[in-house]
Amino acid sequence: MAVTVKECLELQLLEVEMLLSMFPKRGEFSLDAEAVPRIQRYLRDADGALPPQLEYRIALDVGEGKVKVELQVLLPHMYPQVAPQLFARSDALHRQQQLQLNTGLASHISSLDPGDLCVCEAVQWVKDNTLPFLESCKASSECAPKEVRAKEMLHRMWIYSHHIYRQELRKKIFDCAKMLNLTGFCLTGKPGVICVEGLRENCEEFWRVIRYPNWKHISCKHVENIEAEGSIDNLRLFHSFEDLQFQAHGDYGLRNDYHMDLGQFLEFLKQHQSGHIFQILFGVEGKLSDN
Repeated sequence: MAVTVKECLELQLLEVEMLLSMFPKRGEFSLDAEAVPRIQRYLRDADGALPPQLEYRIALDVGEGKVKVELQVLLPHMYPQVAPQLFARSDALHRQQQLQLNTGLASHISSLDPGDLCVCEAVQWVKDNTLPFLESCKASSECAPKEVRAKEMLHRMWIYSHHIYRQELRKKIFDCAKMLNLTGFCLTGKPGVICVEGLRENCEEFWRVIRYPNWKHISCKHVENIEAEGSIDNLRLFHSFEDLQFQAHGDYGLRNDYHMDLGQFLEFLKQHQSGHIFQILFGVEGKLSDN
């Protein structure tokens, strides 16, 4: 018998209750105040619009030194039938070690039986497996010359798709960008274009998530790596993750003829110091019409 969204959301609330009992102190479990009431209202009236996906953060103390590790959780509506999106981060970890930690976490979660609640399992896995990465990080820092300090790198990916229409796909793109602290934009329609910028491991995780399980007609056309003197935030071209929707050409009734106005898109790129990307994406030099 097929499991319904309502049944999945009921299980998600049960798991939140359990986590709140495990992490009762202020700051340990962070959840939007309206998140649970929205789901409860939907459960009372399942004919209404679906509530936003449940999103929360759990602050963990790891090792004797009580190193802070944050587990970010984003639950698809059909979790636990489908896997949650999890991301562990800590200021005490170098980028590569953080990437390895999250790769191990994703592998462990994928090995569990579908249909089982697994955030508590993820919490325990992070507690049990972060310490070796912390020790490795500390050892590499002690061995490195004191005057040498690795500079931050801004990673920017330009992604092209034949089209982007589906509402659930767009929601996945925006939720993932938000969780990974990425800025940029998503151009909806035909063609579809996505730009994400932020830490390299976060951009690569975004690319891995949105392609899964099998998004055809999508490719990463160009990657930029820029060394930052200070914070990478100073190098971002975008201040948020924007939803781009320009005037469309063609018959609105035929989805496959829903072409975006690329002249407006070129103007947008030039406003964000990225006019050269137009030729990389589309193979032709962009020209603005004279008004």
